[in-house]
Amino acid sequence: MDKEQEKWAIFWCDLLKPLIFGEIDEQATNRFLKTLAQEPIRFPDGHIKKPSLSTLRRKLNRYRKDGFDGLERQKRSDRGKPRGVGPEIIATAIELKKEQPYRSHKAINRFLQSTYATSVPRATLYRHLKAAGATRIKLGVSKMKVRKRWTREHTNDLWVGDFEEGPYVIEKNDVVPTCLSAFIDCHSRFVVEARYYFRQNLDVLIDSLIRAWSNHGASLELYLDNAKVYHANGLKAACYRLNTRLLHRPPRDPAPGGLIERFFQTAQHQFEAEVRAGDLLSLEQLNRALSAWLAVGYHKDIHSETGQSPEDRYRQGLTIIRQVDMSRAIESFMQAVPRTVNRTFSDVQVNKRFYRVDPKLRGDKVAVRFDPFSTWDKVQIHSLGGQYLGAGLLHQRQTGLPAVPDPQRKRPEHSYTNLLIQQHKQELAEKTGGIDYRKIVERRRWPFHQFASTVAQLLGFKAGLTDLCSGDLEALKKVYNQCATIDRQMVKTAFENARQPSVLYIVAELKQLIKGDR
Repeated sequence: MDKEQEKWAIFWCDLLKPLIFGEIDEQATNRFLKTLAQEPIRFPDGHIKKPSLSTLRRKLNRYRKDGFDGLERQKRSDRGKPRGVGPEIIATAIELKKEQPYRSHKAINRFLQSTYATSVPRATLYRHLKAAGATRIKLGVSKMKVRKRWTREHTNDLWVGDFEEGPYVIEKNDVVPTCLSAFIDCHSRFVVEARYYFRQNLDVLIDSLIRAWSNHGASLELYLDNAKVYHANGLKAACYRLNTRLLHRPPRDPAPGGLIERFFQTAQHQFEAEVRAGDLLSLEQLNRALSAWLAVGYHKDIHSETGQSPEDRYRQGLTIIRQVDMSRAIESFMQAVPRTVNRTFSDVQVNKRFYRVDPKLRGDKVAVRFDPFSTWDKVQIHSLGGQYLGAGLLHQRQTGLPAVPDPQRKRPEHSYTNLLIQQHKQELAEKTGGIDYRKIVERRRWPFHQFASTVAQLLGFKAGLTDLCSGDLEALKKVYNQCATIDRQMVKTAFENARQPSVLYIVAELKQLIKGDR
């Protein structure tokens, strides 16, 4: 007798206890059973109902004949055998599945319909196939991977990172999207770094990792997506320098990234939903609010998987902090661009900044190395062969170097001036030969903030643009980006055609006007 049968046997014994132990005379047995059959009783399966008189008598007779074990429920004689479908049909279905394991229930039923003019319901068919060991898993042809949960014994053993789209923010009178870059510790679920940016590229990845390394040290392993940005040589070099094993998610297999994806889902439901419901924030305000939510909410709440708060589990699992030499780490991410030292000003130009170099290098082709996240006050100058040539200091071309008297030299046999003039002409020809296509991109005639303000005025918002919430501005920005010819007359037409004076109805009408339906 199994535990479930034993529970039911005890239940019936408790009901019939006065009769079992002779507390009631034989003459009063029938009256006791009738009284008991009129009382609602809670059964072991949770249902509350009245036991039938025939059931009570049957249970009492079984106990008196076979004792406690006689109350065990009798199994059906045809248990496990098909009753609505003939055994020959089931045997044929099993044979069809075994000879071709990838056959679906629809294909098997086509065979059965052709041979026996009948079909088997999917659930019934699967039950019999499973009992006969004729499923894909039982036949060993299933390609479904055997998964395991991400787990590590100590803090900073493994970090998992990825990007995720974030809410819109306001930037220079424009509404722009953001993306969230985050890294989470596998052992504690503590977010070692999370920050919103305007884009997702290698520069953002570098900035996030440098912040995480400076605050928490280096992890033993780093698990990232399989995108191209995560295979950058700079990232690989930094990981090798820090003795960190770099792992990548398998292609077309998103399941292993569930740890960081689950955090993104939590952030969307608990944090970003509140941001989208409120006023539009700047990027700085959004990151400040994210830091507050992590410190006050996420890191202190009990995690459903670990049963501890990420903050407490992080401290308990911390055995050692692998300090990072940030100069060596940044060296891996330093960018290098080829430049020719200007002959006139003895400088090189990087990102619209001028850096004074050694006058001896004028006219030389050099490699300028710089940290994209530094203060931009100094760069390193290297030869194309990798030799360090000195530093380039930020300067203004209006401020020249103090004049130095020329040393007395003999008159040269060759005219160096003519050579310089010739080379200068060639440089001017090279510089004016290309076309900067970015300067010819047509600018929109009507800025977005004027477009949004016009909608707010038509809706009767006295404060104008500031009365629109984040969701309204996001919807307006999307329809604004769909058409470069949106003007004030089109907005007024959409407002007049809208069924209700709201942003959503105006946006819907604008979309119809853009498509040319109206």
